Amino acid sequence: MELAIAVLPGDGIGPEISRQGIKVLESVAKRFNHEFSFRFGLIGASAIDATGSPFPDQTLRLCIESDAVLFSAVGDPKYDNNPSSPVRPEQGLLKMRKELDLYANIRPISTFDSLLERSPLKNNVIEGSDFVCVRELTGGMYFGEKGEGEEMAYDTNIYHKFEVERILDIAFNLARKRKNHLTVVDKANVLASSRLWRKVAKEMESSYPDVKTDYMFVDNAAMRIVQDPRFFDVMVTENTFGDILTDEASVITGSMGLLPSASLGSKTPLFEPIHGSWPEAAGKNIANPVAQILSAAMLLEHFGLLREGELVRKAVENSIENGVRTPDIALPGEKTYTTDEVGDWIACEILKIS
Repeated sequence: MELAIAVLPGDGIGPEISRQGIKVLESVAKRFNHEFSFRFGLIGASAIDATGSPFPDQTLRLCIESDAVLFSAVGDPKYDNNPSSPVRPEQGLLKMRKELDLYANIRPISTFDSLLERSPLKNNVIEGSDFVCVRELTGGMYFGEKGEGEEMAYDTNIYHKFEVERILDIAFNLARKRKNHLTVVDKANVLASSRLWRKVAKEMESSYPDVKTDYMFVDNAAMRIVQDPRFFDVMVTENTFGDILTDEASVITGSMGLLPSASLGSKTPLFEPIHGSWPEAAGKNIANPVAQILSAAMLLEHFGLLREGELVRKAVENSIENGVRTPDIALPGEKTYTTDEVGDWIACEILKIS
């Protein structure tokens, strides 16, 4: 298969981890005789510094002209610490999602048996956890009308019925491919937008009679994630709730550096780790590249390359079981490996696994 992949390293640790994703994809291409080409674009603070825009037009064109986007992270302290800045790296991320119509964010959360001790939660609580959060990505407060003054500010949480229907359709169908259990997370006892979500979900239930559908307020869901994560199979929710809940769910695995995601819509699909740019670690070669590498596995699987994706996942699992780990997931007293070393090990393992 031939794939043209746009690579957007972004800021902070982004360039370091994106290199590891490319290494892995190149190993897959070598083993399975695929042709993957990579073209690079600017986004975030690096794009602002170079062009004045957090998501330049040339980067948008690159994404649209590509088969997939491998994205890393945006964010820089010089903007984080200046709330009055008129242009911010995160604006590039939101613009990219909107321009590419990436309305569905798929975030799988599962445990590695050899890393259970790295989670702050008890082993008997998290062992065997395996669920997916489907987050609506182009609506809600992040994109609604905003106002900001000296004495008052507001963000409008707007959802249209079609936006809710299309994300629920994805979630219902994903549940059908898993354990036929869907949990709709909202705050319908307080928010009008959530009542729309619940109303639409209730209307759609009859079209998916094989899926067990339940409803949970977001505060209850936040507690359930850390008390009984095995309850969930597929969780679907709006933009803001999904952002928060999936970051919370990262404690199950023990590190945000382990969690990948896919963002899908009507245009080019995008694959990215869920973590941020971690600017304090930039250039230190200590960032965990596994989330980026597993995002590459999701990219492969999206294009039907299931054996290839499975092989990447197995190589990642083997690296962890063999103690090839960055500092965030290394056990006390255990040797640690650099970002590059982990990427090299996994890339080589892909060529050796039978």
